[in-house]
Amino acid sequence: MFRRKLTALDYHNPSGFDCKDETQFRNCIVWLEDQKIRHYKIEERGNLRNIPSSEWPKAYQKYLQDLNCPFEVQERQEAMDWLLGLAVRYEYGDNVEKYKNVQPLASSSSNSDKPADPLVNLDSNSPDFKAGVTALANILKIQRHDDYLVMLKAIRILIQDRLSPEAIAKASNNKEGIPVALDKHVLGFDTGDATLNEAAQILRLLHIEELRELQTKINEAIVAVQAIIADPKTDHRLGKVGR
Repeated sequence: MFRRKLTALDYHNPSGFDCKDETQFRNCIVWLEDQKIRHYKIEERGNLRNIPSSEWPKAYQKYLQDLNCPFEVQERQEAMDWLLGLAVRYEYGDNVEKYKNVQPLASSSSNSDKPADPLVNLDSNSPDFKAGVTALANILKIQRHDDYLVMLKAIRILIQDRLSPEAIAKASNNKEGIPVALDKHVLGFDTGDATLNEAAQILRLLHIEELRELQTKINEAIVAVQAIIADPKTDHRLGKVGR
């Protein structure tokens, strides 16, 4: 499942790599850091390079945390896939001239064929799917859930409610736009892409506004409940209104 990304990164044995093999796994992590990601300075890579050490899992856990990886140590395949994706992005960024003229792989289908629906064969248990959903949830600040399909549904609802043409039109009709300087709002994380960073800032501002509206509704509900309790006809001990 990692062969294509490892091949793109010129890994020495992409087809023979076994993520479940502890030695291969550790060696690949060190190779990615040394050759592609280079998050640490050379002198800071000692613990990660000490592959036989019993302390290596702790060094690996710290490495994931330092990279802001959305996956934990026990989520091995998902974390590896995420690291490979990060390495591919850095590889392209470091060698733009090398890859700018690379042609996409030719499609096996004829021009007359209708494009396949990517959701038809979607595998909700694949690491790629889980990594993509988690990344979106992190950007949108949506609560993590064990069921990735539930997270995907939450993402859809948020986007539909906030970013659909109808929602945007409704917001434009109800509220007068106020200019916002995005550079004055700290995002708190970096996606590595300026466009994604700006989109994430916008989504966070929208989310904050939604929380404010929710708090207003909660306050109104509290006031309404207090008014009922304060009513002398209300016997709150019985949970019902007295006659």
